[in-house]
Amino acid sequence: QSHTFYVSHWFPQTQISPKEGWQVYSSAQDPDGRCICTVVAPEQNLCSRDAKSRQLRQLLEKVQNMSQSIEVLNLRTQRDFQYVLKMETQMKGLKAKFRQIEDDRKTLMTKHFQELKEKMDELLPLIPVLEQYKTDAKLITQFKEEIRNLSAVLTGIQEEIGAYDYEELHQRVLSLETRLRDCMKKLTCGKLMKITGPVTVKTSGTRFGAWMTDPLASEKNNRVWYMDSYTNNKIVREYKSIADFVSGAESRTYNLPFKWAGTNHVVYNGSLYFNKYQSNIIIKYSFDMGRVLAQRSLEYAGFHNVYPYTWGGFSDIDLMADEIGLWAVYATNQNAGNIVISQLNQDTLEVMKSWSTGYPKRSAGESFMICGTLYVTNSHLTGAKVYYSYSTKTSTYEYTDIPFHNQYFHISMLDYNARDRALYAWNNGHQVLFNVTLFHIIKTEDDT
Repeated sequence: QSHTFYVSHWFPQTQISPKEGWQVYSSAQDPDGRCICTVVAPEQNLCSRDAKSRQLRQLLEKVQNMSQSIEVLNLRTQRDFQYVLKMETQMKGLKAKFRQIEDDRKTLMTKHFQELKEKMDELLPLIPVLEQYKTDAKLITQFKEEIRNLSAVLTGIQEEIGAYDYEELHQRVLSLETRLRDCMKKLTCGKLMKITGPVTVKTSGTRFGAWMTDPLASEKNNRVWYMDSYTNNKIVREYKSIADFVSGAESRTYNLPFKWAGTNHVVYNGSLYFNKYQSNIIIKYSFDMGRVLAQRSLEYAGFHNVYPYTWGGFSDIDLMADEIGLWAVYATNQNAGNIVISQLNQDTLEVMKSWSTGYPKRSAGESFMICGTLYVTNSHLTGAKVYYSYSTKTSTYEYTDIPFHNQYFHISMLDYNARDRALYAWNNGHQVLFNVTLFHIIKTEDDT
């Protein structure tokens, strides 16, 4: 059978995801009896952030510290015990000496007195040892009290957690995470149903700009690229992770050979694709090699504010990537200023196939591709929504009504990242992420 789900994807890197774990926000059945749910994926290492886990970890550290103290106390007590045994022998000798003196008090008094004094001097070190014993006895009493309190706290936590052993519970959560992530990997391409958020990652730069990660990068590679402004700039800033981006810990800068136009760039498979300023030329620039690998004119494409988005900013040519590959969205005179979608060869930048739509480019606020379908917003201002979609698979369009929260009132960049399954946006000098809910058909192993 095929199971149909609405799955809500959140950006997976830590400090942005929900911290409560995998959540089912709604659960119901549609008229055909299919299960519909909204799932939010958590950050990695969920249990390490759990309040009870932290409390147990702190208690464990306390127990370890107490164990070390008791071990030191035990060693010291053993040492002192040996010393007391030695003193016991000397005290027996002293007792014998007293008896001898009592038997012969009149003879050799001076000699015995001197011997007695020497014996007493030998016993003097016993006094601090006995004092230490008294101190250690107090410590032991304190340890007993702490252990009693600790036992009560642990019992309370055990009652809160329930019958499960915490380690077993931890392993169950990790197993569930793995199963759910495996399930999400099986998701086929989906249709956009809802946009929620945004999550504000950072506030920086001018009103216009672009920031992005590479959808084809490995899970361990979370580099972020930042390109401020829509013109008059050639500097790309690189950060090793979202955390470094938020803190401003820049790892590298690239000085491009050409200025860019607009904010509609994309990083794909290690290279930056951008529109060269005052032209319809697309540039492919390799970050690793630090040089241009390819450049090609996008035939008939308008440029330099001939067919921009509603906000202007030389946004005539929009480069984007999705699960299928690399795309260019633009307009031509031949298509009466309406949007043209072209699939590009990522190596040569040649147009492999094009689709002409009937949606005016100048009436579009922004657009993005998900699974070969172009989604177009009707404005870059407050009240913007996804108003139009065009499927390259079926060469058909439909009008939609998918609102989203334009929190900072002006969007100059909106791009989908297939790896993160999130929308990256530049919202009036704020770098934000939107969550997308897609309609999926999950194919199971028993499909026929």
